[in-house]
Amino acid sequence: MDHDQPALPPDSPLMTMTNSFLNDGMLLLSMPGHTRDGTYYIHDGNTVLLVEKTLFKVHRSVLTKDKSAFETMFQLSSETDSARSDSSMNTAQEGESDDNPIRLQGDTADEFRALLWALYALPHELTIAMTADADCTQLLNLVRITHKYQFRSIMTWALSALHHYYSRPGAFDDIITTNSSTSAGPLPATNPPTLPHTGGLASSSQPPTLEQLTELAALCERGDLLEATLTRWKRLIGEGRDLALAIAIGERFNLRPIVGLAYHALMLRGKAAWDAERSLTRAQRVRLLAGYYALTKLWDALPSQPPPLTHTARCTSQQRCTKAWGALWRTVLETGTQVMPGLAREDVLGKIMLAESMMKALVEREIPSQGFLDGMPHCRESALVATSMRVREIKEGLADCFSDDF
Repeated sequence: MDHDQPALPPDSPLMTMTNSFLNDGMLLLSMPGHTRDGTYYIHDGNTVLLVEKTLFKVHRSVLTKDKSAFETMFQLSSETDSARSDSSMNTAQEGESDDNPIRLQGDTADEFRALLWALYALPHELTIAMTADADCTQLLNLVRITHKYQFRSIMTWALSALHHYYSRPGAFDDIITTNSSTSAGPLPATNPPTLPHTGGLASSSQPPTLEQLTELAALCERGDLLEATLTRWKRLIGEGRDLALAIAIGERFNLRPIVGLAYHALMLRGKAAWDAERSLTRAQRVRLLAGYYALTKLWDALPSQPPPLTHTARCTSQQRCTKAWGALWRTVLETGTQVMPGLAREDVLGKIMLAESMMKALVEREIPSQGFLDGMPHCRESALVATSMRVREIKEGLADCFSDDF
């Protein structure tokens, strides 16, 4: 006797409902492996959300604070559920149970937990965030998720707390530059910048990396926090550390102050050092060559191009003063290379900064002028100002030397 059951027609109610469950992923979500959060599975909550493998049960009214994107999300969800209820299928509304939660894609459980902490925290708990005992990893998670879901006032507060934490003396002393597991290759230039996750850290208790903080400050346009991170990058570049990473981060977020300095520092190490940096792209290697030739050419022209001198009202002969200034400018540049013969020809930044120091010593009579200042008795301070302005111009334009066009 044949015990096989007759096949159900594809359009039968049972097959239709089964296919719907499979397409929606409901059967998968009801399988073991999802755990309720120990703090934010609130039993009198009215909305269940799944983030990674963690279930949260909270109040919708809390998530819609601050005119967040959850308000629109819940409205769309209600409209979809209403449309389903109008059909012949009787299904539970999304978010009403553990078997049919609202699924948040692209977030980590730690990030969503940080958001709920900010929404449910008591005043004294929030006050800790403005002290040295703040959990900076939690704050970074909070900034990222509030940026994504448009909790604007909470994001501004969290960014202020991060800046307060990292503006303390020594706050960057022990910071890790990057997550080593993600720094083996070049950053993809084609990917759109997004706020950094902290999930890649070895432990959720570890503080954010300098790379993550820089990305966050740049994307959120938080100038004070960005300036703090750039100060740390400049120190690392001055020590010759993480140069390729500084170039990648600087180019990705158009951070010109560190792009030029990092390229310059790596250029001075020579081609052998460039070849040893596996993370450098071909385009970046081309820019290093372009910078070498551009700066060499600049140094050759610099002695014959003194910066403009602003004459004082007491100057009796601007023509004589200008001529003396040109001779002084050339002499200072040439003397600097004699004082420190180890400076490479292409190290324009080092040479011009040495020239500024020598000019300052001459004007302030710390070293004998040997008659070079006699032709400009009333414009000596102006000469120092002009030199400082030229140093500033070279620093600000350093990144332009390392371009693809040469």
